[in-house]
Amino acid sequence: ISLHMNAGLLVELPHLEDSGADGIGLFRTELQFLISASFPRRERQTRFYEAILEAAGERPVVFRALDIGGDKVLPFMRHMQEDNPALGWRAMRMALDRPGLFRTQIRALLRASRGRTLRVMLPMIAEVAEFDAAKALVERERALLEVQGREGPREVHLGAMIEVPSLLWRLDELFEKVDFASVGSNDLLQFLFAADRTNERVASRYDPLSPAVLRVLAHIVEAAERHATPLTLCGEMASRPLEAMALIGLGFRTISMAPAAIGPVKSMILELDAGALTEAMRELIEDTGASIRGALERFAREHGIEV
Repeated sequence: ISLHMNAGLLVELPHLEDSGADGIGLFRTELQFLISASFPRRERQTRFYEAILEAAGERPVVFRALDIGGDKVLPFMRHMQEDNPALGWRAMRMALDRPGLFRTQIRALLRASRGRTLRVMLPMIAEVAEFDAAKALVERERALLEVQGREGPREVHLGAMIEVPSLLWRLDELFEKVDFASVGSNDLLQFLFAADRTNERVASRYDPLSPAVLRVLAHIVEAAERHATPLTLCGEMASRPLEAMALIGLGFRTISMAPAAIGPVKSMILELDAGALTEAMRELIEDTGASIRGALERFAREHGIEV
């Protein structure tokens, strides 16, 4: 079971060593843009990504392509008011409609990753066709780099975030195309329950350990196994030992979380019999209640697992 950390700034990289993380499962590239007073040019982006890869050493780094728009407004771009920004013009929707920003970032990532393996994850994919269109842009930039005679990455692994419910009915098609996938639990859960996770009046109306959530996640794991597609989950759900235990019981073997959560989750895993938990989870997700939290807590107590 691999535990990766989420990051977004160079100053966070020391946590990679301190926490004992196996790699960076989610590097939020938009944070560099959000704290900048002007648009980071390609050369500046390239130096930044080089520094991240150098600091990570042999550990893998998954760069999430720009997830801007919605509530993430760049200070140097004109903002368009939207009634439902979480469901609006953001992430890959913006990148495909206005590909200049995305292509500049991909050029920087390709140059920074020379001789290495580059891993890029595409956020907010709602249709398989969107992944195809983004992949075509990446391949175009790779070809351009080759024509220029510049050294590029040894390999490029392109993945998709599963956070829009429409993809749940296209997983077989998606997993035939991607090199890896990552469940973005924060957005996926709020979209599943139509409850804004930042709104205190509705954020507590669902439990991440509800049978509905766990059945959806089990469905994703089964599809990934059918296609031998590497799968991870990044989001707040992975940062809590009890929820992380449930994810392992569903079949996740790579999860990514805040650096501070790695220690407690690792302690839980060292006490866990994953096989016994998997057997228990098969019955628990068929529960008709609102949550299996209590049942998982009992399992933990009975097996001496601290959560």
